[in-house]
Amino acid sequence: MTQTAYAQPAAPVRTARAVEYDVIARITQRLAAAIRGRKDNHPAFVAALSENEQLWSTLGADVALPDNSLPQTLRARLFYLYRFTFEHSRKVLAGAASPEVLVEINTAVLRGLRGDGGAGA
Repeated sequence: MTQTAYAQPAAPVRTARAVEYDVIARITQRLAAAIRGRKDNHPAFVAALSENEQLWSTLGADVALPDNSLPQTLRARLFYLYRFTFEHSRKVLAGAASPEVLVEINTAVLRGLRGDGGAGA
């Protein structure tokens, strides 16, 4: 009994940064797939855009909190990206902009999370 109580956990403990990475990567993959198939499945495209907007809305709200521990300049940049993705998504839905830049932004954030530069999340 004691031996099983102190055994290795079934799943390793994950950092907040790793969880953020996985969430952003998953949403980015869905968005990229929806962009490729948008002519055949417009509702899935709109849903993927909406999910990406929700992601950025959450990130924007988080970096706006006074107790957020990220450096102020990084917080400002992320908040700017939140505003940009919101505005750009509106333009994409209106047919006035290309959606690929949204995937590029997410991919750049993923590179930042994967690298060792900057503050951890």
